[in-house]
Parts: sequence; structure tokens; C-alpha cells
Amino acid sequence: MNKFEVKDHEPSFLPDGEWKLVWADEFDGNELDRTKWDFRLNFWAKPWSAYTDEGIVLDGNSHIELHRVEKDGYYVSPQLQTGCNSFDVPKDKDSKGCWATDQNFWPLGELEAPKFVHRFGYYECRCKFQKKPEEMWSAFWTQSPSIGARYEAEWCGVESDIMECFEKGVATTGNIYGGYSSQLKQEGRVKYNLDKTDDDWHYFGMDWQPDGYTFYCDGKVISRANKTVSQVPQFILLTTEVQGYRHLTPDPIKVGEKFEDDAFIVDFVRVFDKIEKQ
Repeated sequence: MNKFEVKDHEPSFLPDGEWKLVWADEFDGNELDRTKWDFRLNFWAKPWSAYTDEGIVLDGNSHIELHRVEKDGYYVSPQLQTGCNSFDVPKDKDSKGCWATDQNFWPLGELEAPKFVHRFGYYECRCKFQKKPEEMWSAFWTQSPSIGARYEAEWCGVESDIMECFEKGVATTGNIYGGYSSQLKQEGRVKYNLDKTDDDWHYFGMDWQPDGYTFYCDGKVISRANKTVSQVPQFILLTTEVQGYRHLTPDPIKVGEKFEDDAFIVDFVRVFDKIEKQ
């Protein structure tokens, strides 16, 4: 891979070819840049108690920390995104429904303009994992605002999990498409052991081109996918979630006698476009 220098920050490592930087957050300063990120606070079209807009710390050294925090005796944690899904937006309780029906289906909840959506390119982050992934998992991924809305998944987008960490020393990578029900399909999705690094930082990247995906970890190719390639813009997510909230009977971890902090730490997120030779 080729090194791409960024002034006063750690470099990027890019696949062969020429690239230009089109979007980035280096997490400089002491406050989250709200022109780039929103919080995900809803899940399946209703407010979700596992998510919070607290627990975000910028350490002044160009790192963002996503901490789990205590709320009502339970651990919760933040999720950041540059866009949103229509099915994640709660409906307006005062809506009288569509002009053509009495059913309170349309309109959907009010959609906000995305901060950043993009199609194709190389998506990269440098991160350090939480201490107890068995209690809180973390992820760097892209998602389509309309995933599952068409039979042809390439025209309504996919979920690309550039990195998910559910257990110590292990990561998961790959795509999900077809929505989140019986039509869900997967491609290039693998679970693998992480090589140790001297400083515990890791690089994760995804090269998304019109003909397929290549997923990387610390400069090595991890998996590929080319059967269903999203042809629509997608948004970026940096997320954490305390284990247990996805069970049919939620059983999140309760805070014991002593609160124990944990955090997923990210150095940067960058997006590059490939420069095609004329």
C-alpha cells in the first residue's frame, strides 16, 4: 500500500493508484464538529434507550473517545453518523396520515439533510479498541439511507461493515444487504484475529469501486465482495453499543457498585476518491 502524508497527523495507507482526499475528520480541538456528525438516538423508528448523545470526549490530541456512560443505573453509549435511515426516524405523533388513506403510514418521520454521503472511494479509520468488547462493541461502517427498499439491492444500498469488534483481539468485516429481515444476505463477511501492534492502534479500510469491495486491516487484504455492489451514496458511522440491548428481552449491563469506564478511541476518519487516468 502507498503512504499518504497528512500534515501534523498520522498518515493514511492507500491501495495502489492515485487518490485525492475528499472528506476527513481529524478530531482536532476539544468539541465534536457538528457540521460533520449527528448522533443516532433512534432504532427501528423509535427512541432507543441504549443510545445517548453523551460520552463523547475529544482529548485535545486529535483523538475522539466514545465512552460508555451511566444512565438510570444502566450502561449506555454513543453512536455517530453523517446521515440517517428513514426507518430510524420516529413518525410524527400528530400526523394525520396520507391524503389518500386513513392509515397513519405516510408521511414518514421528518428526514434531516445528511452531513455527508458519498459513493465509491477508500474509507479509512485508525482506532484503538475498548477494553471489554464482551460488554460493549464498536464499529466503523457505512450504511445506505434506503437499504432494503428495493429488490435490486445495488440500487438501494447495503451495509458495509469495515470493522466490527465484538470480542477481544477479533474483528468482523463484510457486507449485509437486502434489508434486515428474511431477505438479509451477506457477502465477504469474515471474522478474523487481529495482529498485535506496538501501540494498540489499528488501521481499517474499505476500497469501494463500481465493480466491488476490498476490505483491509493494517494494510492487509481481509476480504472481497463483488456480487452486490451499492451504486448509491452512503453515510458513515462510528458506533458503540452496550451488549444485551438487541435481545428480545433486553438485558443490558447494570452499573454495579462502582462505575467502570470504557471507550472506543478513533484517531481519524478519511475518505479518498480514486483519480482515474485519462
